[in-house]
Amino acid sequence: MTSILPTRPLGRTGEQVTIFGLGGEGVLRTHGRMAEAVAVIHRALDLGVNYYDSAPAYAGCLNYLGEGLAGRREGVFVASKTHDRSREGSLKLLDDTLARLGTDHLDLWQLHDLRTQRDLDAIFGKGGAMEALLEARDAGRVRYLGLTGHHDPAILQEAMRRFTFDTVLVALNAADRHRLSFIETVLPEANANDIGIIAMKVYGAGSLLGPHGLRSDEALSYALTLNGVRTAIVGCSSPVEVEENVRIATNFAPLSDDEMTSLEQRTAKHAATFASFKKPPFVSLRGT
Repeated sequence: MTSILPTRPLGRTGEQVTIFGLGGEGVLRTHGRMAEAVAVIHRALDLGVNYYDSAPAYAGCLNYLGEGLAGRREGVFVASKTHDRSREGSLKLLDDTLARLGTDHLDLWQLHDLRTQRDLDAIFGKGGAMEALLEARDAGRVRYLGLTGHHDPAILQEAMRRFTFDTVLVALNAADRHRLSFIETVLPEANANDIGIIAMKVYGAGSLLGPHGLRSDEALSYALTLNGVRTAIVGCSSPVEVEENVRIATNFAPLSDDEMTSLEQRTAKHAATFASFKKPPFVSLRGT
């Protein structure tokens, strides 16, 4: 199988990234499966995928990528994250991340999984993780700075108002508009500031695919059609899954407004399942 994957500029960074990127989930979020994980990474490399997601919280992901990218780091855009909210803890995570990846820098370092106001207060406060991000960028250990989230769009919006990040990694799928929509809130904020938008959860962690959901080509095309999306990351469990996502991305054509609306309508009945990663709805206990 050969492919010529389309690329898009990643916001103000200007970096050209393939519209399908290899996510840090799937087989990469396991332990003790080095051969399988490296096979997935090598297949992605062979097919021209140049964006690779990772995080210290993803089991053996960093070790797998360190092995899989060995000797092939040039021209590859490597992203990772810090889930620690402090400067000191984040810098320790960065040291470990670079060591496990076998590289001297990250292309993108992101604040991982922002959920609450408490997260923001810690990150942007004295001794917070934001100090680590800026320090690492100034030292040349990371090139660009980003944030990630799939829990509450209001938290991502507030974070982007406090600092102009280079990228935002956000949950985007065809069930999004039914509740706590990232499409209607985070995307306009990011686009207004030329922040590179990276889509995740495009298959709803797998729940969106199947008889009650969508085909994989429909789901991925939906995310890639959204205004401002530069790449969509998908975790893969086998080289075959890599090939399938590359095939869809290579043949991608933007969907019409009517096609987008139709996919949204088809997800309505099971929207709670397809977006189960979002903040749970408030339930009043009054009268019970």
